[in-house]
Amino acid sequence: MDTQNPHVAILPSPGMGHITPLLEFGKRLVTLYGFHVSFFVLTTDASAAQTHLLRSANLPQGLNIIHLPPTDVSGLFPPDAAIETRMSIIVRESVPALRSALAELARPTVLVVDVFGTDTFPIADELHIPKYVFFTSTAMLLALLMYLPTLDVEVTGEYVHLQEPLQIPGCKPIQIENMVDPLQDRKNDRYGWVLHQACRYTMAQGILVNTCEDLEPITIKALKEDPILRKIPTPSIHPVGPIIQSNTPLVSGKECLTWLDRQPAESVIYVSFGSGGTLSAEQITELAWGLELSQQPFLWVVRPPSGNEKSATYFTSGGQCGHPSEYLPDGFLTRTQGIGLVVPSWGPQREILRHKATGGFLTHCGWNSTLESIVYGVPMIAWPLFAEQKLNASTLTEELKVAVRPMVLPEKEGVRREEIERVVRLVMDSEDGKALRGRVKEVSDSVLRGLDEGGSSYNSLSNVVNEWKINLQKPIGNVE
Repeated sequence: MDTQNPHVAILPSPGMGHITPLLEFGKRLVTLYGFHVSFFVLTTDASAAQTHLLRSANLPQGLNIIHLPPTDVSGLFPPDAAIETRMSIIVRESVPALRSALAELARPTVLVVDVFGTDTFPIADELHIPKYVFFTSTAMLLALLMYLPTLDVEVTGEYVHLQEPLQIPGCKPIQIENMVDPLQDRKNDRYGWVLHQACRYTMAQGILVNTCEDLEPITIKALKEDPILRKIPTPSIHPVGPIIQSNTPLVSGKECLTWLDRQPAESVIYVSFGSGGTLSAEQITELAWGLELSQQPFLWVVRPPSGNEKSATYFTSGGQCGHPSEYLPDGFLTRTQGIGLVVPSWGPQREILRHKATGGFLTHCGWNSTLESIVYGVPMIAWPLFAEQKLNASTLTEELKVAVRPMVLPEKEGVRREEIERVVRLVMDSEDGKALRGRVKEVSDSVLRGLDEGGSSYNSLSNVVNEWKINLQKPIGNVE
């Protein structure tokens, strides 16, 4: 390994929503700056989509995937434990394996972990290297989490019982109905784990955020300048996004693109709830009827119903899920043949969103999917399910104005077919929809300029890279 180039160790938490952006970040460090990257993957019940990603990611020379040995976490959390609890414990129990793996490599220049990876910080301290967090969601969520230890002390009772919006210094107030899931029940283990991670963000030398100045100017300014947040203390903030999935060989899903090739421009509503989102049987039925009633061409990535668990496939996305005829309304596939295409479990989202036939996206508002939709100029129907998705939906509809939201919030009660028909028609076949499409394309142009040389995100990442290069020249033990 060339010791003149920085060597970055990257550890994502389990799940496609974390692995994908950190892998793309690693690829960017290698291809743009000549860094070496060791990309560590925690061994869990890996999904088919994750396996596909890691095998077909067109990895540049200098980026090495290292699979850490499996860690026995049986008995450490119940089967129904929340995602935040599971991920935090998996990372914590993998610390010895990561320490051993790093000991076999040349000393890294820096350690980068994501939002659930702060229990690895002592390893960086042992190696006398700086530690950074790559924040895979919005600056708004980061501001909330940076302020969470203060809220935990100052607020009595549940946040969801507050009569007024939650006030974060320098930021737009958070409406209680948009409160992120882990903060809705302070007695649940997931709240304790999120608080645990948030308390440790202050230990990082910096936080890279997968957003940009043009998407969240007010919040980014607050994180960098608000006197209350600066006293926490908030580490240096580096908006480096949008970092989305880049070109990968298409080994499946070609039938989707062939079907899209036959559709008129901007005529198809794409429906997908991300790598982990699932719906109840009743909601799947209503969604099917709503799409049929809208009479709009649709491409629907569908999974079997999951009862009330909205993130049932988070760790197993892309697996086998049976034939859709088993859980879609009787005759639906026959009646919509030629109008819609139903794809079981997984579809090539990047290729679908960038296709000229795609004119709208009914989405769960996961941040990776949101960024992809913005980059490719596709307006959205916001249908949040879990985690911070309600907060994202609020940003998309109220601030960026690139999405619409059903009048009945999906996370509170089921959305009926008539409302689904209405919002699909609004986005796909109305003057308001045309205005929405024009707005998202303006935002797309703006964020893409930020990634170009001299743009805000380009400069932000370049500043971090220069810090790491300087750190490479310092004696071991001298980390600022």
